[in-house]
Amino acid sequence: MELEEQVMGIIINAGQSRSLCYEALGCAKRGDFASADERMKEATHYAREAHLVQTQLIEADEGEGKTKMTLVMVHAQDHLMTSILAKELVTELIDLYRTRPHQA
Repeated sequence: MELEEQVMGIIINAGQSRSLCYEALGCAKRGDFASADERMKEATHYAREAHLVQTQLIEADEGEGKTKMTLVMVHAQDHLMTSILAKELVTELIDLYRTRPHQA
């Protein structure tokens, strides 16, 4: 797989994961925890896909700087880290909504 395709794979999968996390948060706000859990499960799938691509790039680089670092590569890493943070925070927020009575 070409480097550009791999980088786009990180961006697309990380972005999908982040979007699903915020959809899950919206579901939790409405008290629909079954849908929130399903969205978070989907988000985890996409996060794993993005992380897999990142791991492949790291392995190919072998710590020797073999992989060309570009602005789009940095952008992809930014997307991945943002999606990971969103997933962690949204998980905590959903837990808070779950433990408190729903108010319309």
